[in-house]
Parts: sequence; C-alpha cells; structure tokens
Amino acid sequence: MIRALYTAASGMSAQQLNLDTIANNLANSSTVGFRQRSLQFQDMIYQNLITPGAAQSQQTVSAGLQIGLGTKSAATEIIMTQGDLNQTNNPLDLAIQGNGFFQVQRPDGTLAYTRAGNFFLNNQGTIVDAQGDELVPAITIPTTATAVTITQYGVVNATLPGQTNPSQLGQIQLATFTNQGGLESIGSNLFTATLSSGDAVLGNPGGTEGVGTLQQGYLENSNVDVVGAFVQMVLAQRAYESNSKVVTAADNMYSQVNNMIK
Repeated sequence: MIRALYTAASGMSAQQLNLDTIANNLANSSTVGFRQRSLQFQDMIYQNLITPGAAQSQQTVSAGLQIGLGTKSAATEIIMTQGDLNQTNNPLDLAIQGNGFFQVQRPDGTLAYTRAGNFFLNNQGTIVDAQGDELVPAITIPTTATAVTITQYGVVNATLPGQTNPSQLGQIQLATFTNQGGLESIGSNLFTATLSSGDAVLGNPGGTEGVGTLQQGYLENSNVDVVGAFVQMVLAQRAYESNSKVVTAADNMYSQVNNMIK
C-alpha cells in the first residue's frame, strides 16, 4: 500500500509537468515561429520479487514477478512541423518554408537561432529582431532606400536615389542542424546550439537541400494545434484524477490495516 502511494504520486507529478507543457503551448499559440513541445514519459525502476528466468524448484521461471514503481518525465520533445504562413505585407517580415533558422547575434556576442521572421531596422539601419539582436550576416538598409525586396533566395535589394536598377545590399543565410530537437530554448523565440543539436550548418535559402526558401511579407504562425492541445489537456486531467484516486484508495486501505492492529 505504501508502494502504491508513491507510485500514484509519481504519476500525479508527471501529469502536472504534462499540464505545464500543454499550458505553455496554448499560451504561445499566437507567438510567431513558436514550436510546440510534447512531454515524454518513462517507467521507473522495477522491484523484482521473482526475477524472470530465475531457477525455482528445479524449474526456470518463465514470466517472473515484477512490481513497477511509477513513472517519470524523460524529455520535452520539440515538434518541428511547419506553421501556417500569415500574410502581413510588411517588407521586413520573412517566413521560412523549410527547416532553416535565422541567425542572430546576441548582446554578449553569442549566436542564437529563430524561426520568428518579424524583423525591424535599428537606428543605424541594420536589420534586427524584436529584441534588437542583429541578423547575421549583418545587412544595413540606407534610410533613403526605396522598394526594398527580399527574394526567396535571401537576396536583399533596394532602389537608391539616383539609381535606376536596384542595388544588392546583402545575402541572408539560414542555419540547419543535424538534430533540431537538441536545440535549447532560451526564450524570446530564440534557440541556442548544444552538443546534442550539433553545430549550425549555414547555407543560402534555396541553395542547400532542406534549408528552405524565404517568403517576403509573410510570418510563420505558431505550429500549436489548439484543438489537439485541449484534448491532451483533458487526458492529462483525467490521468491526474485517476492517480489521485489511487492515492485515496491506498490511504483508506492503510488506515483499515492500522485500525485492525489497534
């Protein structure tokens, strides 16, 4: 009975983390470029009352007798499916159709990666993200430039005063990773590379297989499936309630045993 209490408590704890994950997904259902997460579970250590295959009474036990001791949260998997594209007509809004990430430089000089393509110009005309982190490679657009266009291959063009033909101002590069699920989320729509993700592989949009192409005037919506998240929330709630009932039942049984002893 004591074992049942701790086993059910592990299930309640795991479902609480599951609900926390679902809540974060729903909270970011409107966040540009957000990637939803799914909590993965593992069963915990087993207590062997009779080990499978053990010799007993000159016979080999075929099945054994094992008691599970609950569950635990193993990992939060990042779901990297493509989000829907939303047309904004803003020339500095960019959406990636493919597996690539924009590369930005943080204030401490480190690099971070994002799917959020809502870019702006800082006071020097350099393209930055919502936090002011510069796009890498850096691209500066003169204040006098007109008709800024960004091709699907990442080429930034603009018409300058006194010129008839557009001038090329820079080339946007995208980063890909061997294991995208190994990226570390640091907030503000940013990821950083880890030993699990591997180093970033840079390439021009449309040039490297899998990197993808750019769509100017569009933003990628969050890939959260709101209806599916609500279903998962109900399932997590039911699982939590089931484990809490096991705790209540085990406590009642333990109380009855105590009363018998008295």
